[in-house]
Amino acid sequence: MLVVLIGTVLFHLLDLILLLISTSVNAWRTDNSNRYDLWYQCSLTNGETGCTNVDYKDALQAVQGLMVLATIFCLLSLILFVWQLFTLNKGGRFFFTAVFQILSSLFVMSAAIVYTVIIPVDLTTEHSFGFAFVLAWLAFPLTLISGLIYIVLRKTE
Repeated sequence: MLVVLIGTVLFHLLDLILLLISTSVNAWRTDNSNRYDLWYQCSLTNGETGCTNVDYKDALQAVQGLMVLATIFCLLSLILFVWQLFTLNKGGRFFFTAVFQILSSLFVMSAAIVYTVIIPVDLTTEHSFGFAFVLAWLAFPLTLISGLIYIVLRKTE
């Protein structure tokens, strides 16, 4: 049982790290000389990097809020898991932890969808999605699987 608990906690920590990185790193979208993230637009000119605020604030603020909520809910579910580990009766399931983790998963998915669909893209320049965007999409199924594991997991002595 100890191996299952350690594996579950490590899997949860992996989810949390992916969410933290994807929320804070400046690589959601890139083109030839610009990098876009949830907070700034950075451009490289003459070897110097300059960052400015972005113009499309409404959609980006929705994505920012959803990613921050996803990270907070993932952290809260880890805290709830540790709390339930010590207070839950034998044979009980980790439902509260699972609910918070699944909500975190839905927030990540919603943020990635909003960013994909609503954020404008200049079609005259070649752009690509950055690794932080890919990490956000990777965090979605991992967080969902982690939430489903918490539903199945029972506390034993």
